[in-house]
Amino acid sequence: MFLLRLLSRIPFPVLYLLSDFMYFIGYRLVGYRRKLVKKNLRNSFPEKSDEELKRIEKQFYKNLCDYVVETLKLLTISETELRKRMQFTNLAAVQTFFNQGKSIIMLASHQFNWEWLVAAGSLNHPVDFVYQEQSSKLFNNFSLAGRTRFGAHPIKRHLVARESISRKHVLRGVAIVADQFPGKGRDKKYWTTFLHQETAFHQAIGQLAVLLQYPVVYCAIQKKKRGYYEAEYVLIDEPPYEKGSNRVVDYYAKATGKVIEKNPAGWLWSHNRWKKRD
Repeated sequence: MFLLRLLSRIPFPVLYLLSDFMYFIGYRLVGYRRKLVKKNLRNSFPEKSDEELKRIEKQFYKNLCDYVVETLKLLTISETELRKRMQFTNLAAVQTFFNQGKSIIMLASHQFNWEWLVAAGSLNHPVDFVYQEQSSKLFNNFSLAGRTRFGAHPIKRHLVARESISRKHVLRGVAIVADQFPGKGRDKKYWTTFLHQETAFHQAIGQLAVLLQYPVVYCAIQKKKRGYYEAEYVLIDEPPYEKGSNRVVDYYAKATGKVIEKNPAGWLWSHNRWKKRD
């Protein structure tokens, strides 16, 4: 961690040179997960030409490499710099609920740069974020160090229901990134059409909404230019939610698909999202 913190102090221009080098190695020479990325893009955008898909593929890998160095930078970036580089629009969508003394659920997808989203969001209001503990102690500590730098509170995934109830007295946003495949055997799945494919989503986000009866806001991230992002808060549902309802999951899937279609190179295509079928 000491070495990582030292490296994170490298200025942005130099870090982006490192990102360019990583792109050359990872995309041009090694071809990191290129077959998977090509398959995911082709299945998700059957209407696009090979030339269009190639452009998206290349830009995705550039964004992925930028994500790596930007996440490293999160260890030492100043509050002022982070505020400048991750800006939020439609803050009224969440502030209205906080003014009423209501906590909210904040959903996001793996749009670059979701790591900055958690850290920067906690500068505006208290944030609890749900995370999956990693097997690597170093990677786990690295991830938590960046996300919690400005006060965000981590909740382990398997404890989310218990901790969410125990912290109901805390006015906050409960942040969840839940667009990956719910692959664990105990994970309940909600199936819907997403990017032209039958896709499983985590049913647990709907169950959490029913349990807490919080309004649900989606954070739509767009990369404006290198190192600068904009996150728009969009209200997608409000209580009451009936027991067994999957309404929130359905709205979340639609919101995620919409932001991907608007900026396809900004999503994490190297994840094996459709590795299993119903």
